[in-house]
Amino acid sequence: MGKSIKVQRKESILKEVIPEALAQLNDSRINSLGVIDVVCSRDGSDAKVYLEKSYLNEKEQREALRQLKAARGFIQNQTLKATGWYKVPNLTFTFDELLEHENKMEELFEKIKKDNNEA
Repeated sequence: MGKSIKVQRKESILKEVIPEALAQLNDSRINSLGVIDVVCSRDGSDAKVYLEKSYLNEKEQREALRQLKAARGFIQNQTLKATGWYKVPNLTFTFDELLEHENKMEELFEKIKKDNNEA
């Protein structure tokens, strides 16, 4: 069975509110990060926030995650104010790898297509 409507709604709201909280941070490396997706646990008590990493190298990503971990309390507090909820999920941040995987798959398909056309 899929997620409840309540959890799906929570994910949708968090996807809107978290970027607003990030924008209020003073660190330019993290206040402009894009939120790609938010996935809540089944009971909605935890949420994984997937961020866009397009312009950050690996070292910058590690530093950004460290900064986000330090700012998590502020982000959760801003989220609480914006939503009016009694409690917000425990947020964890990670960079989204899906786009990278999709690009690699596209390259592989192109290579296969090219190899087939040459055969």
